[in-house]
Amino acid sequence: MVSRVEWLDAGLELLAAEGAPAVTIERLTGQLGVTKGSYYHHFKSAAGFKTALLEYFETKFTTRLIDAVERTPDVEPAAKLRRLLDLVLSDPDNAALEIAVRAWALQDAEVRAAQERVDRARTEYLKQLCRGLGAAVDPDRFAQLLYLILIGAEQVLPPIGRNELRDIYATTLRLID
Repeated sequence: MVSRVEWLDAGLELLAAEGAPAVTIERLTGQLGVTKGSYYHHFKSAAGFKTALLEYFETKFTTRLIDAVERTPDVEPAAKLRRLLDLVLSDPDNAALEIAVRAWALQDAEVRAAQERVDRARTEYLKQLCRGLGAAVDPDRFAQLLYLILIGAEQVLPPIGRNELRDIYATTLRLID
């Protein structure tokens, strides 16, 4: 039997590759090679799957990253910030998923609410880190700048590669050195 996490991972993969309309029970069962019974065992309905998928996205791409950085709480904020950026930029497929979720959020109120929670959690954590930097820049605005660089880099066509984005962040972080 396919686990709940395998269903959710398959949902995120399909979402990233083809967008929200492609995330159907038929496509998921075909991708996983299982029957609809397994789907309904874990999620009860399409609405239940969507809610679980959004929660999983939030946990996997926000909460988990923050928790990974905070496993070493005694590290200086600048080191935490660099660690967070490394984690975010280490997954080359993440940009497609972020774009797909944002596009979906424009059409669905539940997805929009989830995206707002994700954006709020991410920027609040960045603000917390930036407030500990002791830099001569406004820490809240600097945190927003860091986040907007990522979001903007994911939206431009052709997309900015991860190595180029690392260079942009290195240039930006010089503002606080």
